[in-house]
Amino acid sequence: MEKELLRVAFKMKLIKGFEAEYKKRHDEISPELQALLKDSGISEYAIFLEEETGNLFGFLKIEHPIKLDTLPSYPLMQKWWLYMSDIMETNPDHSPVSIPLKEVFYLP
Repeated sequence: MEKELLRVAFKMKLIKGFEAEYKKRHDEISPELQALLKDSGISEYAIFLEEETGNLFGFLKIEHPIKLDTLPSYPLMQKWWLYMSDIMETNPDHSPVSIPLKEVFYLP
């Protein structure tokens, strides 16, 4: 029997004018960063852009959401955040400002 994965959704903010650059950087995401995310238990990770506002909607599935809390301890994750910090709203540690979203409907 397959384990039930939890759905996690969040909102971030892209700086106007960097839509193409944001997509380019994600199209070129390193295999090492992809492996780190997958090794942390993340699957089905997608980010959507609301072009009019610059709002980014992230969605992922994970077995243990607590594992997301370990990602900041990895130098590779910190390097990615620094790389992305010039085109999106970030916290002082360069992590993206990420607002959790509450699930109100799901159709399996």
